[in-house]
Amino acid sequence: MDIARKYHNTLVKPEGSLGRLEDIAIQIAGITGRVKNKTDKKIHFLLGADNGIYAEGIASAPQNFTNFLLGYYASAQNCGINVLCNLAGVDLKVVDMGVIGVVESPNLMNYKLMEGTDNFAKGPAMPRHIAEKAIGIGIELAGYAYENGYQIIGTGEVGIGNTSSSSACTMAALLLPADETVGRGAGLSDLSFELKKKVITDAVNMHQPDPEDVIDILSKVGGLDIAGLTGLYIGAAFYRIPIVIDGFISAVAALLAYKLNPLTKEFMIPSHLSEEPGYKKIVEYMSLEPILNLRMRLGEGTGCPLAMQIVDASLKVINEMLSFDASVLEEETYKKNILGWGCGRKPYVTI
Repeated sequence: MDIARKYHNTLVKPEGSLGRLEDIAIQIAGITGRVKNKTDKKIHFLLGADNGIYAEGIASAPQNFTNFLLGYYASAQNCGINVLCNLAGVDLKVVDMGVIGVVESPNLMNYKLMEGTDNFAKGPAMPRHIAEKAIGIGIELAGYAYENGYQIIGTGEVGIGNTSSSSACTMAALLLPADETVGRGAGLSDLSFELKKKVITDAVNMHQPDPEDVIDILSKVGGLDIAGLTGLYIGAAFYRIPIVIDGFISAVAALLAYKLNPLTKEFMIPSHLSEEPGYKKIVEYMSLEPILNLRMRLGEGTGCPLAMQIVDASLKVINEMLSFDASVLEEETYKKNILGWGCGRKPYVTI
């Protein structure tokens, strides 16, 4: 990162004048061990799972929409995420972590662990070993990205009721009240919104998840998609691949990965400022600065392919812009061998 920062300051522009574009290129240099990088090969994982808390009347859409939508994403039916991934040249991989029923699509990655979580208003959302297994699947997906040569990962989800699971995880992890963490999700009425806050508050108070035990939080009030995404962030750090955060649900998983190991944050790129109140608490806690503010709240990971295009621009600048003194690269090249990147990656020896 120091080499990349020094090199950026030799480019034909005032120092720091490209702001976040400079920051992103410098961050990715630290992730890969190379000053000049490309993200030509992009992948986006969209994890689907149902949530038992739906039974409490906290969602505005029917529960079978999870199955319906996941099948549409996997069959490239031009939903929001399909259109935006196509625009940005991103390969979309759709994953069933725990959707109720059979999702009809030959393109689905089937990792179903449960037919949706249990209703955490009545008991734990899932057994502890299932939460651990879901995290392991996320790490495995990052391994898939690494083995197939992907250079950046996007994170998305679908699951009716998953903003409730996400709000509960945020309340448990950050010890915050419902008024600061619970939003309207897909658009609840005032009455349903107040019910949602009460149901989630009562459940968190009943379970008393340990804020320092991520597995405890996930197993008591979490979702299978959240657990899978938590593992995906951990895996991205393990395989040294930059990973883009989408909105609220994606950010909750980022928070849980960060609480497991704070170094995972260094591999994360936040895409857009979600409208959900819990999202704002998370990025404040983690000191993250989203790239975009488009008032988006669709989910699916739709912020990721948009942000990936900003990442492309950032790398174009450092790769192709004229330098006053490119000798900094030659002088500092030897430094890239001193760390010896782990996790199966060989040390980089060229810029």
